[in-house]
Amino acid sequence: MPEYYSSIGEAVGAAMQHNIRLAHGNETSSSHTSSQVRYLPRTSTDAQSVPGMIARVTETAAPEEVAGIVEEVNEALVGVLPQLTELVAAAADWTRVRLAFDDPHHHPAFETWTRLAAAHGMLRDVQEQLEIAADGIAACPAERTDPRHHEMVNALRTQEPLGDILGDGSTPADRSPEVDRQRAARTSSPQAATQRTPSPASTAEGRASAPPPRASRTR
Repeated sequence: MPEYYSSIGEAVGAAMQHNIRLAHGNETSSSHTSSQVRYLPRTSTDAQSVPGMIARVTETAAPEEVAGIVEEVNEALVGVLPQLTELVAAAADWTRVRLAFDDPHHHPAFETWTRLAAAHGMLRDVQEQLEIAADGIAACPAERTDPRHHEMVNALRTQEPLGDILGDGSTPADRSPEVDRQRAARTSSPQAATQRTPSPASTAEGRASAPPPRASRTR
């Protein structure tokens, strides 16, 4: 039977565990898991979900619509990004009450807390940058520009849709668990990661072409 997930975070986490088992050769220990098809709900079923929002951000989408989607993601308390920020903060606070400094040379819990605190600070900065970017998106022209300008900046989005990795909910007759296992193994292989990683030169070029971050503002 196919396995459904209520959120993208839950589905991605399950897919990662599935790929880890494949990489370590432990998939055979759970025939029940290997026979399941893991996938997110179709994007058309929930336009407010993260997959639904991604599907709505097409090249022909209106600036106001894209800006609205970014604002929804970044909306205080109910937005995806603020919730993720609070989740990381909760994990950092969980680690905080388990700190121990009795050994002056061994602080693994403190190192973990430091990483979580750094991630929390980065997420807060992302929220600030997106708040500013939403206004810039709304001010963008509705028409696409000449493609020659597009070549000056690297595309950031992966070319693999989520459905290609986790499945799209369809179960055609010719689809088998072995096909799903092989697809997941290819996704988790080092070669696949190398193919999806941009070269240092192209990354440097993209950074050089990107505009500098703007100062924060108060709404």
